Amino acid sequence: MENAPTQASSLASGLQISEEVEQRFNLVKSVGEQCTHDDELRDLLAKKAAPVCYDGFEPSGRMHIAQGLMKIMSVNQLTSAGCRVKIWIADWFAYMNNKLGGDLKKIRVVGEYFKEIFQAAGMNCENVEFLWSSEEINARGDEYWPLVMDIACRNSLAKIKRCMPIMGHSETEELSAAHILYVCMQCADTLFLEADICQLGMDQETVNLLARDYCDDIKRGNKPVILSHHLLRGLQQGQTKMSKSDPSSAIFMEDEEAEVNVKIKKAYCPPGIVEGNPCVEYVRYIILPWFNEFTVERDEKYGGTKTYKSFEDIVTDYESNVLHPKDLKDALSKALNKILQPVRDHFKTNSRAKNLLKQVKGYKITRTALSKEMEALSVNAPNPASSAAGLQLSEEVENKYNIVRSIGEECIQEDELKNLLAKKPTPICYDGFEPSGRMHIAQGVMKVTNVNKLTTAGCQVKIWIADWFAQLNNKLGGDLERIKVVGEYFKEIWQAGGMNTDKVSFLWASDEINGRGGKYWPLVMDIARRNNLRRILRCGQIMGRSETEVLSAAQILYPCMQCADIFLLEADICQLGMDQRKVNMLAREYCDDIKRKNKPIILSHHMLPGLQQGQEKMSKSNPSSAIFMEDEEADVNEKISKAYCPARIVEGNPCLEYVKYLVLPRFNEFTVGTDGGNKTFESFEDIAAEYESGALAPEDLKKALVKALNIMLQPVRDHFKTNERAKNLLEQVKVIKCFSPCVYNLINHIACILT
Repeated sequence: MENAPTQASSLASGLQISEEVEQRFNLVKSVGEQCTHDDELRDLLAKKAAPVCYDGFEPSGRMHIAQGLMKIMSVNQLTSAGCRVKIWIADWFAYMNNKLGGDLKKIRVVGEYFKEIFQAAGMNCENVEFLWSSEEINARGDEYWPLVMDIACRNSLAKIKRCMPIMGHSETEELSAAHILYVCMQCADTLFLEADICQLGMDQETVNLLARDYCDDIKRGNKPVILSHHLLRGLQQGQTKMSKSDPSSAIFMEDEEAEVNVKIKKAYCPPGIVEGNPCVEYVRYIILPWFNEFTVERDEKYGGTKTYKSFEDIVTDYESNVLHPKDLKDALSKALNKILQPVRDHFKTNSRAKNLLKQVKGYKITRTALSKEMEALSVNAPNPASSAAGLQLSEEVENKYNIVRSIGEECIQEDELKNLLAKKPTPICYDGFEPSGRMHIAQGVMKVTNVNKLTTAGCQVKIWIADWFAQLNNKLGGDLERIKVVGEYFKEIWQAGGMNTDKVSFLWASDEINGRGGKYWPLVMDIARRNNLRRILRCGQIMGRSETEVLSAAQILYPCMQCADIFLLEADICQLGMDQRKVNMLAREYCDDIKRKNKPIILSHHMLPGLQQGQEKMSKSNPSSAIFMEDEEADVNEKISKAYCPARIVEGNPCLEYVKYLVLPRFNEFTVGTDGGNKTFESFEDIAAEYESGALAPEDLKKALVKALNIMLQPVRDHFKTNERAKNLLEQVKVIKCFSPCVYNLINHIACILT
């Protein structure tokens, strides 16, 4: 600990520090076992009369003296130094950490009980705010969640996992997705609360350093000063931290006098040894700061009563065996009981406090285990709860079923789909997209065809414009303004391309989530806490990622959010590509986990390949593999002429796939001109047979395909040439290059160097 100077000093910046500021600095600094950094703290106190200090706790079970007395002393020192203290009652965090079984009602009761104790034990609350995380986040969700997502985007999963000690976990143990979300949120809390100082325990240092790193990353000048206080040991040998889950290791704030005496009597306290001795620690970190002295009462033959003013004198006497463990323990018990008596009195005389304590004592404080990872559902096994077996379908329902089913390459489950269509006249279908660059025909023509089929069958279609998801996936460099432009351009294309929008709603993810954050984010958190990381990592394909890639924390948050979308939108049918199947299965598994009967039906459409050999999926980042919705006729002709189309081979032939999945569903026929005249096909099986036999040549197939594609695309071209808004959007989108995230990061890095 630094000694207070007797005269004014100066900072490296040249700013003169008054004696008053130096005194405030010493008072604030004394709260922490470690400060990052002293010079920043001095500078802060010199410039700001009432800096904001952030402290917080997870409400979980009874309060022990490490949470109670140490926090009270720290807060009182900070407020006496002119600081404003914001105490974050982290109810949502306790929920994610599965405290009290994730029961938010119990967590809220414990939070109220904590507040009662702080006030009863002497916390000066004049400059203290108690803030419930759930209420504050809900009130300012449009500010909070983009911050969380940005932190998640900028940090690797490995770096976030290194912060696990803040939750009482190690990075090597089995983690849930909620543990990753938790770290990103706690990092955001610091900035969200506009904290100048983070006053938390040493076990929270990694996430506080993460907040400072984030400030460096976003070029934020005012980084929070980290003031990390000591972690009080448990009562037994080797217990480096007091834990309420082990009552023998902790003294609780409302323990009776006899209980305190027995616990201290049994506590580890080896004679002559200070290091690792909890009783000596309690004197140092609680008794001396509370009373400014420590009095040991003894018979004269054992040295008589002695009052210590410094910890160094206590150490000297204890190590030399002048101070015996029994005498130390007796004095410690007496001092602790004196401090705790007002709390006992309050909880005996105040009816509200008494009732809270009764409830809290009834709670089990062990964390529940993570939900077992569920087996993948069999595609063919019917769900007895919703089986359509024996259900008589009318001709109308049968027709609707055939139309809806024709969209999907796979349907989970068909019996559930029949049952839904028989019982619900207007089922809700969920579809969505990440706005990123120009639209190719797989996104354009296929979606228009599928949506029109669904609305014809009486469905209501909700198209989720996943702007926040594109940002999480680092599309377009994570630039939300660019993403919004692309989203508007997509809407223009679909409407120009013939989508019947009478029963279609276009919903911006950011707007909907902000508007209903109180429902959405608890759902995301519940999904996250019920699924381990391995399960979520298997959903990486939905973002175009593999499980083995170096992932950011955002790529853990993304599947949990996409799963929550389904329930926020109250979707009966998930109509997405085969690459989204895993997260849709996650939604069905979640329904099983929470005992929800009406599981969303998964209708997965085919993934259209790229134009070149071996390209399993059309990609806008590779223009040679894709036909874009506003491509000129000459562009389409050239791309198809160069496309992979081996004679007599149907499997893996993109030109034949486009006929099957684009042309036939749109026109219900495919006409090919040959030397022998035109031939019209009405089924793909006939086309495949002709092609495999050699009767249909690649050149003739390509000519007919080009003609059909250009007929589909011409209204879009016309729209983007004649409509000013559309024309302007296209110009902006063409300027936005579809670089990979690493290229964007490189560009941004170079820009920072140049500026």
